Amino acid sequence: QVQVVESGGGLVQPGGSLRLSCAASGRFYDIHDMTWYRQAPGKQRELVASVTRSRVTNYADSVKGRFTISRDNAKNTIYLQMNSLKFEDTAVYYCNAVVEVSRSSHYEAPWGQGTQVTVSS
Repeated sequence: QVQVVESGGGLVQPGGSLRLSCAASGRFYDIHDMTWYRQAPGKQRELVASVTRSRVTNYADSVKGRFTISRDNAKNTIYLQMNSLKFEDTAVYYCNAVVEVSRSSHYEAPWGQGTQVTVSS
């Protein structure tokens, strides 16, 4: 069974920084795109940033220039460095990965349980 687990959330003041991690574990052949999403209370889940296996990145306009996604393929882990945090960044942050479980035949897209990020003074 393939799992992804997020960590690194917490409480931070506006303008502060946090670094989230998401690690994939289990038995699989390869991991393709890995993505951070977030969901604020009363709102739909939205894409924050994504990174391909070759480290091509994509960001939501709302976080460009403030957040950086990175990836360590050897550790099956992605990171989200969040700087200049704003009140509106408060949300539960989720990780999703496209996992090639068996070569070219079986794919899964597990979600993590989420990690809370709260930006408050």
